[in-house]
Amino acid sequence: MSLGYAEKLSYREDVGSVGMPEIFDTPDLLQNKIEELAVMVQKSKHLVVFTGAGISTSSGIPDFRGPKGVWTLQRAGKGAPNASLPFHRAVPSLTHMALVELERAGLLKFVISQNVDSLHLRSGFPREKLAELHGNSFKEICPCCKTEYLRDFEIETVGLKDTPRRCSDKNCGARLKDTVLDWEDALPPDEMNSAKEHCRTADLVLCLGTSLQITPACNMPLLSMKNGGRVAIVNLQATPKDKRASLVIHGLVDKVIAGVMSMLNLRIPPYIRTDFVQLSLRHSLKKKCVRWTLRVTSIHGLRAPLSFLKSIEVSFPERPDMKPVVLKEQPFSLQRPFFMLLTLNFSDGCGCSSSSIEWPVDFQKQKDSFVRDRSLVLRELECAAEHESCAGQQEILERESLPRAETTVQAIVTNIVRYDTKDDKVTPPKDNGINSSSSNPTKRHMEGTGCYSASPKKLKCFLKDKEAELLKP
Repeated sequence: MSLGYAEKLSYREDVGSVGMPEIFDTPDLLQNKIEELAVMVQKSKHLVVFTGAGISTSSGIPDFRGPKGVWTLQRAGKGAPNASLPFHRAVPSLTHMALVELERAGLLKFVISQNVDSLHLRSGFPREKLAELHGNSFKEICPCCKTEYLRDFEIETVGLKDTPRRCSDKNCGARLKDTVLDWEDALPPDEMNSAKEHCRTADLVLCLGTSLQITPACNMPLLSMKNGGRVAIVNLQATPKDKRASLVIHGLVDKVIAGVMSMLNLRIPPYIRTDFVQLSLRHSLKKKCVRWTLRVTSIHGLRAPLSFLKSIEVSFPERPDMKPVVLKEQPFSLQRPFFMLLTLNFSDGCGCSSSSIEWPVDFQKQKDSFVRDRSLVLRELECAAEHESCAGQQEILERESLPRAETTVQAIVTNIVRYDTKDDKVTPPKDNGINSSSSNPTKRHMEGTGCYSASPKKLKCFLKDKEAELLKP
């Protein structure tokens, strides 16, 4: 979990059991349990998944109670653990993306998360099928009209406090609040009620990477048992609910889920991240020269950080006499019109080092504007990025041109991540420079996992035989 998030929480001495030993099932036992879990998932009519910090550790985000968790090291006086990536650039794990595919396949009905890292939403999991019990470090909410704002930067506060931004609805304009709970804050009623209702309906609640210690959230999976449902737990440490579970698997969550997905003959989709940037050009005519000012800002406003952008270079391909410059040296005096090439240099955690935007500037242009269908453009951009295996691609979403000003909003693919299920590791794309691409199209099927892999017909027979075996007295 975010180290910044942990530091923002109010101090609490008793955070429960920490640093418990990790348990690993033997390879044969683990394989048998994966097969049993695959049967349970395949047979379920209303599957609910309950997630904790353990599903994000492979994304480079430390957990709380593991041997090197935030609370474990804090209690030992060893300081905060290291994170391999900035919190805002962490990518969903294999498990996150597998849950997306399970939902698309109609097997997964609802996810209940105790995490605040936004990786479920970042993975593309539907918001209406997700309850974030403890909030989201990247989400603000309007207390008046209840509009949610998902950001690409971490919100400054926790504890349901006011943030520097306001609701964009012209009929509202209320000050926004963060959504992350502090220790004494009550769970949000809407999220809690949805979670409880789905747990009561569930015939299987699958708990992934959670110690099941934080109340009242940890008791929700057990609600399924009142109506004959079952609970399965995948965690490296023992939990207080193990004795009541139908299946307990001690293994890496990614490895277990990769095995289940292979058994169900379902692929794990790649993760494609798209960020947004707003470019604004303003100019005035002084002494027969055009003086212009270029601003690069977040679509969330001037006060919102552009966390993925490190710097920007401006070059002029049609004017070899003009040297490339960096943004901090503007404004410049230039003759009109001209052709501008913007090179956006990305920060650590992005799948490519930079991307280039061509921008022909015509100061004689009259008023002109357009807004493209965002969902359609993003789908096309993601499909192209996946096919080309190429981060750095971009498309214009909006443009507004006035006689003395022009503003555009660009969508830029900054990450493409594939999941190698052979060793359960995330495979980031290679950086081949600006807008680089691979000549080999992406394989859209699951690679082998070392678990059982079969055609749909063979899989059906296997699941039937496995079910019969499990039902033997």
